[in-house]
Amino acid sequence: MLLYNNSFREALGRALVDAGYAYRNMVVIDTDLSKSTRAIYFAEQFPDRFIQVGISEQDAVGTAAGLAIGNKIPILITYSMFLMRAWEQIRNTIARDNLNVKIVGTHSGLSDYLDGSSHQCFEDIALMRVIPNFKVLSPSDTVSTYSLFMQMLDNQGPIYMRLGRDNASTLYEDEDEVQLGKANTLVDGDDLTIISHGAMVSIALQVSNLLKKHHVSARVIDMHTIKPMDVDTVIKACVDAPPIIVIEDHNVIGGLGGAIAEIVTTIRPTKVIRIGLNDRFGTGSTNYVSLLEYFGLTPKQLKDRIMGVINEV
Repeated sequence: MLLYNNSFREALGRALVDAGYAYRNMVVIDTDLSKSTRAIYFAEQFPDRFIQVGISEQDAVGTAAGLAIGNKIPILITYSMFLMRAWEQIRNTIARDNLNVKIVGTHSGLSDYLDGSSHQCFEDIALMRVIPNFKVLSPSDTVSTYSLFMQMLDNQGPIYMRLGRDNASTLYEDEDEVQLGKANTLVDGDDLTIISHGAMVSIALQVSNLLKKHHVSARVIDMHTIKPMDVDTVIKACVDAPPIIVIEDHNVIGGLGGAIAEIVTTIRPTKVIRIGLNDRFGTGSTNYVSLLEYFGLTPKQLKDRIMGVINEV
């Protein structure tokens, strides 16, 4: 299978079409963004199973809930930022009844660099992981996007998948390398552990390589399944390679770093350094790299910050 353009949304579009042939009861719900999210690929192949509700996210959630009650597999796709408008409906209509609705929030984090703070979502992980019954996924490349999308269709119950826009690296060669609920250790190391998700995993790998030049051995973990958390892998890192450094394009409040801190303080108290958006909104930029630099999230900036942490320890 060839996934091209190093784009999360292209991988999603391809997965939607393939899943459409495999799951005849699958229905895609769009909120007037199918061209941007690539849900249009499904619409072109299966127009009778594509529902356009317009710019009405609350109605989209209600529609998805009704379809799930009717034994369909509804896939609701929209920008992650706009999805937050319907949080109450997601909580009360989908989660309380544990309905089999799959929600994909695209253009998350810093990936929608050009549109600025109104379109950049740094709160979705916090808001979605706190809802009972929901699983939360954040694939790190095109292969894991495709693989986790297919796997979530076979998992009963509500799931939220967080995707970036483009800027996806190639980290995996085989879809079988990625299993829902099981974190992937991409680089071994014993001086510290970097845990990340989504597009930031490729940056974490670059940081690990830069640290090697300073004789620092950094373990890198792709925590693509944020809920339920792979607790065993986290605790093993606390034992073998502390401290824990969490890098993400999400608010440091309530994100993956917060979730990991909740675990380790209960089971294995360990120093956790959370690096992300420090309780602030985003901003517009002409390109993705310059936005990373603005927020201190380039590989070099992260390396320098981590070296400071090491020196303090």
